[in-house]
Amino acid sequence: MAKKTIRDLNVDGKTVLVRVDYNVPMQDGKITDDKRIQASLPTLEYLIEHQAKIVLFSHMGKVKKEEDKAANDLKPVAEHLSQLLNQEVIFSPDTHGPALEAKVKDLKAGQILLVQNTRYEDLDGKKESGNDAELGKYWASLGDVFVNDAFGTTHRSHASNVGIASYLESGLGFLVEKEVKFLGNAVDQPERPFVAILGGAKVSDKIKVIEKLLDKADKVLIGGGMAYTFFKAKGYEIGKSIVEDDRLDLARDVMAKAGDKLVLPIDTVVADQFANDAKTQVVKSSEIPADWEGLDIGPETVKLFADILADAKTVVWNGPMGVFEMENFAKGTNGIAEALAQLQDKAITIVGGGDSAAAVTQLGYEDKFSHISTGGGASLQYLEGQALPGVESINDK
Repeated sequence: MAKKTIRDLNVDGKTVLVRVDYNVPMQDGKITDDKRIQASLPTLEYLIEHQAKIVLFSHMGKVKKEEDKAANDLKPVAEHLSQLLNQEVIFSPDTHGPALEAKVKDLKAGQILLVQNTRYEDLDGKKESGNDAELGKYWASLGDVFVNDAFGTTHRSHASNVGIASYLESGLGFLVEKEVKFLGNAVDQPERPFVAILGGAKVSDKIKVIEKLLDKADKVLIGGGMAYTFFKAKGYEIGKSIVEDDRLDLARDVMAKAGDKLVLPIDTVVADQFANDAKTQVVKSSEIPADWEGLDIGPETVKLFADILADAKTVVWNGPMGVFEMENFAKGTNGIAEALAQLQDKAITIVGGGDSAAAVTQLGYEDKFSHISTGGGASLQYLEGQALPGVESINDK
C-alpha cells in the first residue's frame, strides 16, 4: 500500500490521536450494535501494547442544534469501550479548551481518552464537517502522530480526519488498511469470475459504480428499486413501482453498452400497497399489474442470481434487493446473503455496508464472508473509483 500504516509510525510512548468511527445506533442511552467499536479494537490494542497515550475522536449523528447533543453524547460509548478493553476509558465532555488539554496532558502510557462528539463543534458554524483549518490545527496540537481508523468517514473531508492529518505525521489504522486492501484488490485485481451485485432505490445513486463495475466485472446483477427504472426503459409496465423518469435514457445507454453483462431480475414480488401486510403476488418482471408496485426480487431471480454466483471467485455486494425493512419483502436480500454464504472458502466475498450488511448479520452469516465493510458511503465512493479524502490525506510511505 502506498500510504503509511500504524506499523510505519513511531508510536512508543507518544500521544497518538486516533480518528475512530463510533457513530453507533443508540436507544434509550444504550448501544444497540457495537460492531464499529469492536472493529477499532485491533488498532487500540496495538497502541496500548506500545505504551502510547491514546486520544480518540469520533462523531455521532448530526448536531445541528443544542437539543441534538443529548441524543448524540459519546459518554455511553466510553463506558462500553471500557468494558471491551477491560480498562478505564477516560471521557472528556469538552471538544476543546483547558479542561480537555489537561486531560490529554495527564494521560499515562497505555491510557485512553475519548473526546466528546466532534460534531458538537458544528453548532458554531460547521467547524468539524466543514474542515475548519483552525480546529484541525488545534486538535493536531494535542498529539504527536495521527492514525485514521474510521473508514466510514474517509469519503468526507472533516477537521477530525483531513484537518488533523494536515499537521501531523499520519498513518492508516488496521481497519482502514483492511477496507482499502479488500475493496482495492476486488476492483483492480479480482480473481475471476468477478460478480458485482448492486441494489438500492435509485439508478442516480449508483450510476457511477454501475459504470465502473461494468468495466471491471464479468457480471453485474441489479436488484432493488433501481431495477424498475431499467424495466421502464425497456418498455415494461411497472405499475406504481419507484422509478426515475429522468434517468430512462441513461438506463438505456447503460444496457446498450453492457449487453449480457448486466443482469436484471426476471420476476418480481409486487404488492397492492406499500405495507408489510399488503396483498402480494409474484409476476414476471415484464408483467407488473398497472395498480401494483414491485417491492422485492422474486424467487426465480434469487435462483438465477445464485446460479451465476455459484462459479464466482470474487463478489462485491452493495445494496438490498427489495424493501428490506419489511419482513415480507426481505426474502430477496436474504436469499442473496444465503447464496453468498455458500461461497465461504471458495471466493472472496465483500459486503459494502448498509442494508446488505444488516441482512448478513441478521442471518448470522458474518463469519462466512471475507469482509463486511463498516462504511456504506465510503465503500461506494471507493468502488466508483473516487479518491477518499480521509485516505488521501495520510502520509505516503
